[in-house]
Amino acid sequence: MPDRPLESPVHQRERADMVTRLRRRYQFRDDRTLQAIAATPRHLFVPEALRANAYGDHPLPIGDGQTIAQPYTVALQTELLQLTSSDRVLEIGAGSGYQTASLAQVAGQVFALERLATLARSADRLIRSLGLHNATIRCFDGTYGWSEFAPYRGILVAAAAPEVPRPLLEQLEVGGRLVIPVGSERAQRLLRVTRTGEGQVTEDFGECQFVKLVGKFGWES
Repeated sequence: MPDRPLESPVHQRERADMVTRLRRRYQFRDDRTLQAIAATPRHLFVPEALRANAYGDHPLPIGDGQTIAQPYTVALQTELLQLTSSDRVLEIGAGSGYQTASLAQVAGQVFALERLATLARSADRLIRSLGLHNATIRCFDGTYGWSEFAPYRGILVAAAAPEVPRPLLEQLEVGGRLVIPVGSERAQRLLRVTRTGEGQVTEDFGECQFVKLVGKFGWES
């Protein structure tokens, strides 16, 4: 569990209420995922002007046309990866680093890519200030993946692609899982793709709404 900066009792109470809501309303049962979310100060990952809304169950703007995902979505994507503390994970679209922080507490190593340099730098600083030294954030086109550290047991994509990027599938180990929203700008489905020895198995976890995954193997803009 990371060391948290000093925070107000209000933030502590709001975060506890958020975790209770995730457990009761959405029936999340993965204790490791919920513990990670309970330990991550979401208010530090949003602009200061929006911190009063940090623990509501909704996305929030973080600048540059990007958003921090709602807590439900963060919990769902993390849980679908089914990670252990020894797994190596790739995250595409780190944003302000909130999902990265959650992943770092359930996985062994997290390698995260963010195409916007300002977000990547601030996210990396914040992650390290929280004592999460098993996560690295780099500014790069995430649709290429990060082949240097492949294969990965899990790959989480926090933006929607028109189709599953081939480089990401190639960087999954056999038995590994890729969780990604796929579809048009307005109609998307959250998919989990598991790589097998013969190919892959795809599961559909319903409608979702993410910003577009911009890059060579995603949207042009």
